[in-house]
Amino acid sequence: MEGEAAQMEIRYLKGVGEKRAALLEKLGIHSVEDLLEFYPRDYVDYSKPYPVASAPFDTKCVVRAQVYEKHAPVRVKGGRLMARVMAGDETAGLVLTYFNTRYAPQKLEAGRSYLFFGKVAGSFSQREMVNPTVVSPAEASATPFVPVYPQTEGLNSRNIQKYVRAAFEAVPHIQDPLPAWMVEKYRLCSKAQAVRSMHFPRAMAEVHAARRRLIYEELLVLQLGLLLLRGREAVRTGAQMHEVGFAPFWAALPFAPTGAQRRAVQEIAGDMAGQSPMNRLLQGDVGSGKTLVAAAAVYMAAQNGYQSVLMAPTEILASQHAATLADMLEPLGISVALLTAGVKGAARQSVLDAIRTGAAQLVVGTHAVLGEGVEFARLGLAVTDEQHRFGVRQRAALADKADNPHLLVMSATPIPRTLGLLLFGDLDISVLDELPPGRTPVKTYAITGRKRADMYGFLARQLSAGRQAYIVCPLIEEGESDMQAAAAYIDEVARPLLPGRRIGLLHGRMKGPEKMAVMQSFKAHELDVLVSTTVIEVGVDVPNANCIVIENAERYGLSALHQLRGRVGRGRGDAFCILISDHVTDSVKKRLSFLCHTTDGFEIAKFDLETRGPGDFFGSRQHGLPSLRVANLAADTRALYAAQSEAQALLERDPALQSEENAPLRAAAQRLFAEKTSLN
Repeated sequence: MEGEAAQMEIRYLKGVGEKRAALLEKLGIHSVEDLLEFYPRDYVDYSKPYPVASAPFDTKCVVRAQVYEKHAPVRVKGGRLMARVMAGDETAGLVLTYFNTRYAPQKLEAGRSYLFFGKVAGSFSQREMVNPTVVSPAEASATPFVPVYPQTEGLNSRNIQKYVRAAFEAVPHIQDPLPAWMVEKYRLCSKAQAVRSMHFPRAMAEVHAARRRLIYEELLVLQLGLLLLRGREAVRTGAQMHEVGFAPFWAALPFAPTGAQRRAVQEIAGDMAGQSPMNRLLQGDVGSGKTLVAAAAVYMAAQNGYQSVLMAPTEILASQHAATLADMLEPLGISVALLTAGVKGAARQSVLDAIRTGAAQLVVGTHAVLGEGVEFARLGLAVTDEQHRFGVRQRAALADKADNPHLLVMSATPIPRTLGLLLFGDLDISVLDELPPGRTPVKTYAITGRKRADMYGFLARQLSAGRQAYIVCPLIEEGESDMQAAAAYIDEVARPLLPGRRIGLLHGRMKGPEKMAVMQSFKAHELDVLVSTTVIEVGVDVPNANCIVIENAERYGLSALHQLRGRVGRGRGDAFCILISDHVTDSVKKRLSFLCHTTDGFEIAKFDLETRGPGDFFGSRQHGLPSLRVANLAADTRALYAAQSEAQALLERDPALQSEENAPLRAAAQRLFAEKTSLN
């Protein structure tokens, strides 16, 4: 969308103002354009209401019923105000229960029929709805499909729909970024029609047609943005290398590499010996040995006289990588330096001098390696670990430290291969699909909180045998949700159930040195149990820890649980992962059961995408890609294939999308990637 009205700040839209703008901004709505592209997550269909007796239990649905009698509001336990309205039809009675509102039941008139939307409970003869949404038959006839938007406290769907109407008045014309020939080729509706149909459909068929159009456009713009980003890169690398023999590197290892590791190293070596900069994604399941492959790439760079840098998402992981890589590479004469925010004063200056002179052949660090004052003598290889934690901008900044260095991106978050190839386009992918010998399969169990005391008894026996355990809690301190808070958990649960044990706390708000001190204590077995948030998710390696307990397991995607599970099973003997959840719906049971019986990260990722959707898995927080509003990367693969093919063809004809016909697409790609990096 273009024009000043579309880009207008949301607070200036008619009827919004500063207070409501703050609430809309919580939903990611900062401009009128954001609001028009803030699509409903569902629709209430008032055109086909259920008779009361036929309404399904525990499912939100629309019921038509006549009001018989209204009871006066009363105060109930906890101080809440409760009002009851008796309604029903010829099939069954319906009790409407309202909490903390006088207005809703007062609007209802005895003897009149209404349509009620909510979740039905009760018995077959007497059903109940709590705080239902109510519309009159006339309202339902005029607007049979009512959108349901993502909401925040103080802002409901009706408010949002009112603002959407005002937005359409402010932006009467919506430009179509797709060329007319493409709209015709794929039999798509116009952009304006699609946006209007999403917000104000007259039939669900309109929603399906609108979604089809918007999904295709979104995926096309995503592919164009990715291809334009890659197209900026110089076609030649300033660090072309010659291939080297890896026999000394393999011989120095205390164990034999897997076939998959050898294969990945050869693929990387071939890239680094080419004229173009390597741009390779190294995927491997938890514990598959990606660090070893990265070390081999560093070895090749050093043999060619080039420095390497490895960037990790946390100081803990950076320090661990530095120690591991030093053990592998320093016996081969390759110096390893650590640079994080925690390295200060004279020590920092010493590291910076070593980087500038080339004395530091491998620099391991956090985002600190992107900072001012970090100058490489001859950087040839950049490695990023856990790429889903870095955006495109950060990786580009890393590459800017040298003349188009080779880039190796490591990820322990498996992406189904076909989807990875589509998403990453011309980025080459190496997959480590073998686990090194000695990795123990982790026995995984799902329990409810009622079994917590028994589980702690099991944990105590493992600790008595000299082992250690992680306990993962999602929050740091008590909030409005029911998730356990890690800090309170120690005092209220862990210490009472594990008396006399040494229990430590680790969370994201701790300073780098504090985190390091806690992890070192745990690694040195000065602590028996580490209660932590998901700080420990990636890469933490304590072989003696053989148990991990994950509270509120239903709050995580399966891929995240699989990552957490990978913290154990790294040493001798059996390893255990215990998932605790009291939210045992059928979908939660199905997901946790799948994890209990599956250890293949790629299968888990596929299941997670199919059942949970791509939001958590492919969201911008993790992946470095822009968030998608409509498309589902798991379900919409046909559209993704078509969009990728069309994007490549467009850029072959018009490499910078500078023609008048393609300029709107380029502008759309610019906006989609605006928070990530520039396409210029």
